[in-house]
Amino acid sequence: MARRGLLIILSSPSGAGKSTLARRLRTWDPTIRFSVSATTRAPREGEVDGQDYHFTDDAGFKRMVHDGDMLEHAHVFGNFYGSPKGPVQDAIDSGCDVLFDIDWQGAQQVTESALSHHVLSIFLLPPSIGELRRRLIDRGQDDEDTIGRRMQKSWDEISHWTSYDYVLINDDLDATEDKLRTIVTAERLRRSQQPGLIDHVRGLQSEFEET
Repeated sequence: MARRGLLIILSSPSGAGKSTLARRLRTWDPTIRFSVSATTRAPREGEVDGQDYHFTDDAGFKRMVHDGDMLEHAHVFGNFYGSPKGPVQDAIDSGCDVLFDIDWQGAQQVTESALSHHVLSIFLLPPSIGELRRRLIDRGQDDEDTIGRRMQKSWDEISHWTSYDYVLINDDLDATEDKLRTIVTAERLRRSQQPGLIDHVRGLQSEFEET
């Protein structure tokens, strides 16, 4: 029986593991599509336009927002980030799940959008603030000033945990991945995600009436 796709939102403070778990979720089920964000930040070494991000300038990004082509958008650390709406709508209509690696502001916008009834939102908490800082340092992507800003922003991110459907403490990556898989599997079976159920039940009623 065909189903509708889910909008799977993963959010967390930087360093809590959402990018790693997003990759693992797609390895578990390669049919899950990743929502490729548009951004005005410069590409990092090895990043490919259209694969890692849709890189654009400020004018191009603002034009997409003005034209209603963004499902969500935010200004983070001096750059714009957003999720183009068209590819997400196409995926949902074709029964494919779309995975979002976005912050609480983006999650709120998606949850309040016309596609809200397809949203599955999950927030990841770190086991401790000390561990969060260690992970940011170990990944080696940011200088000390940027790490400091990310740490300052982490509490603001964490304070929005109650607005999510599920909250997981990522103290063990493998265990958290198992929980994430279980949540996605169950949510795919929500009544609202199975449009064919109505016709199936009507068929059962017709059979009952004929007996």
